[in-house]
Order: sequence, then C-alpha cells, then structure tokens
Amino acid sequence: MHKLNNDYLEDAVEDSMPFAAQGEVNTSLPDLDGTKKDLLGVTILTTDQQKFTGGNWEQTVPMQSTSKIISLMLALHDFGKDRVFQAVGMEPMGDFFNSISQLESYDTSKPFNPMINAGAIAVSALIKGHNNNNRFERYLHFLQRVTDNQELHLNEQVYEAEKANGARNRALAYFMESVGTLITDVEEALDLYFRINSVMMNCDDFAKVGLFLARGGRAPDNDEKLIPANHLRTVNAIMMTSGMYNSSGRHAVEVGFPCKSGVSGSIIGVVPGLMGIGIVGPAIDEKGNSTAGGALLRKLSQDLELNLFGDGHIYGRGISGGV
Repeated sequence: MHKLNNDYLEDAVEDSMPFAAQGEVNTSLPDLDGTKKDLLGVTILTTDQQKFTGGNWEQTVPMQSTSKIISLMLALHDFGKDRVFQAVGMEPMGDFFNSISQLESYDTSKPFNPMINAGAIAVSALIKGHNNNNRFERYLHFLQRVTDNQELHLNEQVYEAEKANGARNRALAYFMESVGTLITDVEEALDLYFRINSVMMNCDDFAKVGLFLARGGRAPDNDEKLIPANHLRTVNAIMMTSGMYNSSGRHAVEVGFPCKSGVSGSIIGVVPGLMGIGIVGPAIDEKGNSTAGGALLRKLSQDLELNLFGDGHIYGRGISGGV
C-alpha cells in the first residue's frame, strides 16, 4: 500500500514520464511546442484540506476541453437537465471529439454528449447573458469562485489562435444551426466557446475544479452549495462515460473515477468525497488525451486504490501519511 505524500507523487511522475514519448504536443496552441513534450505535473487536493504536488505542477496551459465541465454546470443551472439534453445527448461515442460525420450519420442530429466539441458548442449556447461579454464574465466569475483564484484570465493569444484554427468547429456549429440545435447566433456560440477554452490554469487550478465536484459542489471559501446534487450527479456521470473522448471506456475500467481531458494536456479528476486531481502533460495521443497524464492516472488509481468499482469500494485506503 502506497501512502500519498509529495515524495510518492514525485516518484509517480518520474515513472509516468516515459509515456510522453508516445504523444505529440498540440503546437497550434501558443507557447506549446516540442520543448514542452516531457513536462508532467500533478496536484492532489483532498477533502480534508491536504495538498500534494509533483513534477511540473506550476506549468500553465489553456483549459481547452476541461472547460466543458464548467459550461455544462452553468447550462444546467440556467435551463435544467431536461432542456440541456434536448440540445445534446448523454451517450458516449466511439468517434473522435471533433467528428462531423456523427451529426449526419445517426437518427438524431444533436451531438452525442456535452464533452465532444459539437456538444460543448451547443451547451455554451445555453449559457444565459445579455451578450457574449456578459456570458463569458459569468463563466469566468464562476470558474474563479470554484477555484478561489481571482487571477484566472483569458489568454488573448490562445483566443486568437482558437479563432484562426477553428474551421472544423465552425463547420460543426453551422451544421447544428441548419438543423435547429443552436438557440443563439452561431458566431456568438462559437466566440464564447473559443473564449472559455482560452483560460489559463495550472495543476492547482485543475485540481480545485475536481475538488469542487468531490466536495459536493461547495464553494471553497464559505461552503455554499453552488450546484444541486442532481446536477452534480449529471456532471460526474458524463465525465465518467465521455470525459476522456473515445478512450473513456478504457479509463472507466483502468482508472475508475470521473475525469475530463483537454488537448493542451490538461486533466481534471474527481474522486467523490475524497479528492480532486489536476494534471498537466502536454504530449497527447491521437484521441486528444495526455499520454503521460493518462499513465499517471492509472498509477494513482492502482497505488492509492481509488477505483470506484474496486473490490468492496473502500477507496482511498492509501490516503494517509504526510508531506
């Protein structure tokens, strides 16, 4: 049995680092290039207020698809589960996260789930606000509240790169507009989606999002419950079944707790009632998941017995000891 402390996390990062060689950095994002390929960092925040770090945990990257967790929470708050899932499904899919064919090839033209790009664009269109500036301010304020970090901000260079390289996402959005999936102007939906992907965070911030969900949706500063239990269950379930793109089934089996990845190499993990996990490992595989980060998740789950489907489900028996 392994004990969770900083020394253990440093060793776990070192053991997982070689898996970065199996991935490539998404160089379309500013400041991410080959020199970042071997970076790997992790923060774990526990519900009893302990913090553990390892590797390059201070490295910042854009949220990218980890933002989909926050936008889903806001849409559920604004419209409720029934309305949100009129616009988007809740089923996993075996295709890639930016697939166009899925929208045309099945009986329904709505996206399979909120964790793929088409679904996230449809969900972001459900965030209420007088205009896009107001919608993004709501998103950013909620994210700052969840992480207790008022310094979080949009990176203008990443935002401009998102717009410049957004042809596939535009195709997805305009198709959805043509079949009535989007309820707002298509360019406004796209612009908000590009903005929320462009907020910079490090492992601490990603872990704080995971901890927020692990603590039942309570604010870190005063324990106010910011999302009700039914929405919390929805978010965790969608993360479990679809959060790691079309590797979600493997992660459900081998990791066994809700996670969400982004093509910046970011990962948010949630062990309900126990901890939030934030990982940054910029080398990603063809499915969009951090290769070293995924290896680290599997190691943490096994060593610390975090799999929610484990024998007897006495998770976290390795969570003891100190820094």
